[in-house]
Amino acid sequence: MPLPGLLIDLLAAGRWRHPGDDVVREVIPWFESPLVFLTSVGQMSWESQSLDLFADESQGSELFREVRGSVAGAVELPWLDVELAFFVAVNRVPGDDVAIALDYRSDPSDPRVVASEFWTQPGRCAWRIVAPAFSAFAGALGLLAERPVAGFPAGEAGGKVV
Repeated sequence: MPLPGLLIDLLAAGRWRHPGDDVVREVIPWFESPLVFLTSVGQMSWESQSLDLFADESQGSELFREVRGSVAGAVELPWLDVELAFFVAVNRVPGDDVAIALDYRSDPSDPRVVASEFWTQPGRCAWRIVAPAFSAFAGALGLLAERPVAGFPAGEAGGKVV
């Protein structure tokens, strides 16, 4: 699956980064665990490999509500089709087993953003919509605002305003 052009642009500019726990709480008030935003395609691909762990195993599939659409058929939320999902953020605390994913079932060029949720029904995951499109999510996080890239004053090498 091709990544959304906006995500590629944010990665290239160094702007796809954690905006701070307070901002994440404001955008996703029901999400309780701290996150790490994955800042390279390599990190995202590596973490997304874990989607394959449970989709083919019945107990894990039921717990995490993850299936392969090519095997199980089309599924809707709270289930995740692992063949049409890609992680962009994961748990900061080892063992929390939470993530934010692009869900390509909605739109291949600007997929919706979903997150795992274990707090409403403890012991079983539900995938919930965070934003109807990646572009809306990035905007809500404040990642689209024009400001210098973190760590570089405007006008210095690497510090262009994007």
